[in-house]
Amino acid sequence: MSKPKAKNESLVEHKEKLFSVRLLIAVLLLVAGIAWIAYYYAGVRPDPTVFPAEKPGGPKFVGDLGKWNYLIGFGAIIVGLMVSAHPSTPLGRGRGVVVGMLGCFLIGLLWICTFYIFSGDKIYDMWVFNDLQNYNLLVGIGFMAAGFSFATRWE
Repeated sequence: MSKPKAKNESLVEHKEKLFSVRLLIAVLLLVAGIAWIAYYYAGVRPDPTVFPAEKPGGPKFVGDLGKWNYLIGFGAIIVGLMVSAHPSTPLGRGRGVVVGMLGCFLIGLLWICTFYIFSGDKIYDMWVFNDLQNYNLLVGIGFMAAGFSFATRWE
């Protein structure tokens, strides 16, 4: 004989694990991406305002990558967000999907709007924005793409 089903399925509590391997990978990717960008910008990147131009500091291979460091950093952040959209993570189920989706959309929109507002002479005073120039649009669109990975999970 089978168990009787609850009259209202929404009252049945489902116990989900809070931490999963996928969540830890997502957090690791987010932290590694932020750390990579911060390390490159603050420690390796040569100061473009110094004349004559100085050589990149830090490990030579990181300095040789140049602007590809931003692709590595932002790529890790955006992939980390996309990994966190899986239902096994807190952001991938329930209200977390809406929070992740709207959060990514707003970050992307704010990134692009900030770039447009401060583009021109004022952009050289803003960290990271000054190196990326028009690639700032790709960063904003990337955050919005991560938002769409959450949108596919929304019920």
